[in-house]
Amino acid sequence: MLLALVVVYLVFSIAIGLFAARKVHSASDYITAGRSLPMPMVMAMVFATWFGAETVLGISATFLDEGFRGLISDPLGASVCLVLFGLVFALPLYRLQLMTLGDFFHIRYNRKTELVLSSCIVLSYLGWVSAQVTALGLVFNVLSDGGVSVTQGMLIGSAVVLAYTLFGGMWSVAVTTCVQMVIIVIGLLLVTMNASTMAGGMSEVIGRAAAQGKFDWLPSLDMIDMLGWLAALFTMALGSIPQQDVFQRVNTSKNEKVAVWATTFGGLSYFFFAAVPLYLAYSASLIDPAQTAQLMAEDSQLVLPTFVATHMPFWLQAVFFGALLSVIMSTASSTLLAPSVTFTENVLKNFRPGMTDDQLLRATRLTVFGFTLLVVANATLSNASIHAMVENAYRITLAGVFVPLTAGLFWRRASNLGAALSISLGLGSWLILEVFFAELPFEPQLIGLALSLLGMVVGSYARPNPHVEHPHGISEIVRAEAAR
Repeated sequence: MLLALVVVYLVFSIAIGLFAARKVHSASDYITAGRSLPMPMVMAMVFATWFGAETVLGISATFLDEGFRGLISDPLGASVCLVLFGLVFALPLYRLQLMTLGDFFHIRYNRKTELVLSSCIVLSYLGWVSAQVTALGLVFNVLSDGGVSVTQGMLIGSAVVLAYTLFGGMWSVAVTTCVQMVIIVIGLLLVTMNASTMAGGMSEVIGRAAAQGKFDWLPSLDMIDMLGWLAALFTMALGSIPQQDVFQRVNTSKNEKVAVWATTFGGLSYFFFAAVPLYLAYSASLIDPAQTAQLMAEDSQLVLPTFVATHMPFWLQAVFFGALLSVIMSTASSTLLAPSVTFTENVLKNFRPGMTDDQLLRATRLTVFGFTLLVVANATLSNASIHAMVENAYRITLAGVFVPLTAGLFWRRASNLGAALSISLGLGSWLILEVFFAELPFEPQLIGLALSLLGMVVGSYARPNPHVEHPHGISEIVRAEAAR
């Protein structure tokens, strides 16, 4: 019966997405929803940027195992990213009226920079979207009591998300996300309140967690420990800033005020609401410690869905799994669209110049389909946890993309040679350390970030770009270089 209700909900989600697809008449509609969305819709989409499988299944399991100390990257780093993007990056990027971040790299630097950095952004999404697909497989496996394998669940869930993303693009993502966010908030709060009562109340749950040191989050004074802490924070807080899914959500805003404040408040909302699944997971460990211990040994990501399936009344099971699927599908749809748009706009168009708007729209849809197949294959073959998939996704963008984006926006002297050296030193050092020095006691992306910054400074001073200085900010510099 529960599985049947979930199927009905999936069909309902597809219907909403296809209904929203009627608004798509051009590539701009498909990619940015016509830059027409109001504050509540943009805020809901920003909130859903990371409130997905990682938050409900991934970090809740990590919290049981490591406490707050294991959650520096997410939710702390993820929330910092969204707030920083809203307060610092959103306004100058929104004013440029671009389709993708790759477009910025093209007009601020050159085509080679656009190709390399856009390819890095696309590759970074493999792990992120794979985490959502893996979570869909886990949910269907639990719902069917093992009747549907994890792999089969991945295929079913991916097909549902693909169905409405393929046709409606950002319009479908926006409309379905708004509906799904309502279900998420109400559903998780209801389930958590019930679990809290079963565990003895909020003071009991928080007191027990504090006594076990679950709320300790600062590093020790050991240098290696501090470097590991900073690496976890920077990887998400900075490495996920140059990401198309964050940018395209901001880009759907109907004006600058919405772009800035919907992103900022969406990030703050994510930080505080991310505590709900953590509290729920710890409540589950108090209510049934034997089951929790067994699942932690087998697959900690199953703690929450299994607890709900075995300890909650039927109506709350329906609410929870509906909310969980909403969480995953909302995140998966937008993160599936982002790399596909980047590939067609900034990679494919460089090899097929002169594409019409209709051709670009068709190519983007084909890329969405192809990327879905690639993600399912990666999720099937990977043995990494959901948390690890997400955390690893942003190493490449931290090491190679963050500095060129930030310097290009806020430092007039940033030049083509500076970008080239930044990318070469950042990505090169990170790859060498990642592949050949896997036993390093600290994360290699920190070295990549430092050398990326060094390359930008040295290259930009050695050979500045011959652009004209403008008194009104970097937007005028970018527009002038685009017109040259």
